[in-house]
Amino acid sequence: MGLFEQSQIPLKAAIKAMKLDPGAAAIVEHPERLLEVSIPVKMDDGHVEVFTGYRCQHSTVMGPAKGGVRYHQNVNADEVRTLAFWMSCKCAVAGLPYGGGKGGIIVDVSKLSERELEALTRGYIDKIAFFIGEKLDIPAPDMNTNAKIMGWMMDEYSKIKGQFEPGFITGKDLSVGGSLGRTAATGRGVVTAGVEALKVKKINPKKATCAVQGFGNVGSWTAKLAHDAGLKVVAVSDVYGAIYNAKGIDPYDLEAHVKKTGSVTKYKGSKAISNEELLELDVNILFPCAMEGQITKANAAKIKAKIICEGANGPTTPDADKILDKKGILLIPDILANGGGVTVSYFEWVQNLYRYFWSEEEVIEKQTALMVKAFKEVYELSKEYKVSMRVAAYISALSRITKAMKNRGQF
Repeated sequence: MGLFEQSQIPLKAAIKAMKLDPGAAAIVEHPERLLEVSIPVKMDDGHVEVFTGYRCQHSTVMGPAKGGVRYHQNVNADEVRTLAFWMSCKCAVAGLPYGGGKGGIIVDVSKLSERELEALTRGYIDKIAFFIGEKLDIPAPDMNTNAKIMGWMMDEYSKIKGQFEPGFITGKDLSVGGSLGRTAATGRGVVTAGVEALKVKKINPKKATCAVQGFGNVGSWTAKLAHDAGLKVVAVSDVYGAIYNAKGIDPYDLEAHVKKTGSVTKYKGSKAISNEELLELDVNILFPCAMEGQITKANAAKIKAKIICEGANGPTTPDADKILDKKGILLIPDILANGGGVTVSYFEWVQNLYRYFWSEEEVIEKQTALMVKAFKEVYELSKEYKVSMRVAAYISALSRITKAMKNRGQF
């Protein structure tokens, strides 16, 4: 089963639960358009290499498509359209005036020089410029892309349009129209959802424990902000290994260790454990913030966490969902939990359109309010329809998307 087919399982469950019109369901199940481009790049040694890039717009019924661009050797059309679909749902759950989009280039960035990376980035924008824009489709950073790359994209698009175009892309540096609070936004949203889940379970955050899988941007900010909220972070992992300390780990100090050594491993006072052991720890909250497909039918029965709050996209397989649901674990799905990033991207877009920028405190206040509202809506839907939080999140998304479709006369 491909990634896109897996993503349709909770969607179909939501369609069934809410008795959605078959015509509306058929529209939602298919992306509006998928673009594939070839990007020739003159490499440093003089030869020309042609890279394949994609941009998918799953839905634009509620507004411009919105979603990141990832650079990875495993990027493919199936992955891009799945992520675009998730973005449609994520934006709808958060109540943002966006549809879902996603892009990617098949490339191993570790094999490119900075000049080659910039040439590839500008070449990609040259090929998709007609397809994107502040009122059409708004890209953002994703795997192996960052504020610097967004700056190159904005510069290239501005050259093509002949005017300054900061609103066509988000995740930029502050100097070229980025927003305060954007770097921590996804992690902040994950922790906000996690704290709301603790309240539902009547667990005091000051007495709660958590484990964080992954220590990239999302994982590191999740760990730091969970620590700030009073949770005890007892385990953290990265691609090199995992560490555990029952007395707690200071993620800010751990971050300094990672900057010095390149990994969370061998952190002072910690015990080395496996990634599998981290996932199976007896903690109040497990934050999977690494890659998709981490919790499967092979390990779901061993999960002891009371709450799972998904920082990554698709970390739990459909088979695992069924097992976790039977165990009574409260799972906060990705399209709700990690929506903080796109929420603050929306704020960045609004600020770019107005050319008026907010303080970080204002950004955080607005983000938290939207995330808490979304959590409460989804939780109430889960009780109303007697379904899991994941299916309830899809019901929330579908309700908004199909209402817009109906009012536009699409079915």
